[in-house]
Amino acid sequence: MTQQLNNQLFAFTKQFTDSAFKAQSLALKGLETIAGLQLKAFEEQSKISAEFVSEALETRDANGLRSLWEKGTSLNRDNAERSVAISQEILAITQKTAESLNALVQEQRQAANDAVTAPVAAAKKAAAK
Repeated sequence: MTQQLNNQLFAFTKQFTDSAFKAQSLALKGLETIAGLQLKAFEEQSKISAEFVSEALETRDANGLRSLWEKGTSLNRDNAERSVAISQEILAITQKTAESLNALVQEQRQAANDAVTAPVAAAKKAAAK
């Protein structure tokens, strides 16, 4: 009896460890993708800002300032649109990761239920004979 309990405990622990490793892998993959998106957005924003500052430093007259003002307004709108798009991508990745983690939890729950019901069913069969 003790050996059977030890075997079941070992199997459950192995299954739990495998599931924890899979969950960690899923979470890290999602975080890596999100970090990549944010880094790419930061690089693009830095490049655009540097170009704008460079152009601002070269402005010498009122007409140049007027065109710079219009360009700045346009850049702000573009930056806001990019931020929203990246936020939506991040939300989609987060949702996909959460769905994958939920599926993993469901698999774990089903496997635990099967592990509990299998010995009970075997005991019922043995008692019926």
